[in-house]
Amino acid sequence: MRMLTLTALLCALAIVAAGCGDDDDNGSSGGSGDAQTTDTGGGAGETGGGGGAAQTLKLSADPGGALKFDKSSLTAKPGKVTIVMDNPSDLPHAVEIEGSGVEVAGETVGNGGVSKASADLKAGEYEYYCPVGDHQAAGMEGTLTVQ
Repeated sequence: MRMLTLTALLCALAIVAAGCGDDDDNGSSGGSGDAQTTDTGGGAGETGGGGGAAQTLKLSADPGGALKFDKSSLTAKPGKVTIVMDNPSDLPHAVEIEGSGVEVAGETVGNGGVSKASADLKAGEYEYYCPVGDHQAAGMEGTLTVQ
């Protein structure tokens, strides 16, 4: 009887362990380790997997409360592009990508939050901006060049 219980327990553990394997979902927006991050210079990070690799571009709202981003231009290669905006400001902010039929908005976040907008982009110029209130009109915008 004890041998049967031990065998059943070992089988159950094997099933649980098999379910804990590779859960990497390349389509997730939750920051899989596939894309390298570009945090300075407005350039694009790219994985070494060939054309169309996912890219993550870093951006920050002004920590002093001015309605501007820390970068007024970003550059990426065609493919999936994610703009990740940190908000160190006391004002709520978000990031949105728009142009060439694309319009994708990230979540509005408060101080310490992160807003992400992802889109599959072709070569061309896009605009990124803060869609909260009149923040874009006040200057919280930039140009994303995909080439």
